[in-house]
Amino acid sequence: MEAVDIVLRAARPEDAEALLSVYRPYVEKTAITFEYDVPTVEEFRGRIEGVLARYPYLVAEKHGEVLGYAYAGPFHSRAAYAWAVETSIYVNPEKKRLGLGGRLHGALENVLREQGFLNMNACIAVPQKSDVYLTRNSVEFHQHLGYRLVGEFTQVGYKFGRWYNMVWMEKHLGEHSSKVGPPVGFDAVRGIIKEKYQIV
Repeated sequence: MEAVDIVLRAARPEDAEALLSVYRPYVEKTAITFEYDVPTVEEFRGRIEGVLARYPYLVAEKHGEVLGYAYAGPFHSRAAYAWAVETSIYVNPEKKRLGLGGRLHGALENVLREQGFLNMNACIAVPQKSDVYLTRNSVEFHQHLGYRLVGEFTQVGYKFGRWYNMVWMEKHLGEHSSKVGPPVGFDAVRGIIKEKYQIV
C-alpha cells in the first residue's frame, strides 16, 4: 500500500457506519476492548460527535475506504487534568502491518501538540499470558512510539470467560512548566493541521 494513497482527515459523524465496521471485530473477537456489545450506528455517531466537540478524531482512508481511525478524549473530568488525554487507535484487522497505526498516531500526536496538550495516556488491555483473544502487541507498539509503562492493574477485566489485566502507558508532548495556557479545542487548529500536516 503506497503511503501517497493514504489520506488522513478529520472524522465526520456520517462516518459512523464505516468506523463501526472497523471497531466491530475488536468487540466480537478480541479482548482489546472490554466492551461486550457492538454499539449501534446511532450510538457510535454520538461518540464521534462527543469527541469532535473538543478533541481530534482522525481517519485514515484510501480511495474512500476507511482503513483505521484514532482519537483522543479526556483523561479525567477534573480541571487539573486538562492537559492530559487518553488515546485510542483501531485499524481494520485486514490492513494491519502496513504502518497505518504509526501514521495515525503520528498525526494524532501532531494535532494534540498544536492544541497544547502535554500528556498522551493509553489504557491497554493485556493478558496474563497471551491467548487467542489478546496479546501484548499493543504494549510493544506504544513502546515503539515512545510511551513508557507507568502501571498495571491485575485481573480487572473479564471477557470470554477469562480475566485480563490493564496497563497505563504515557508519552509527554512538551515541557511541564509552572505557567501554561489551557489547551484549545480541535476546531481552533483545523486550519493549522491542514497546512502543516495535510490533515484535511
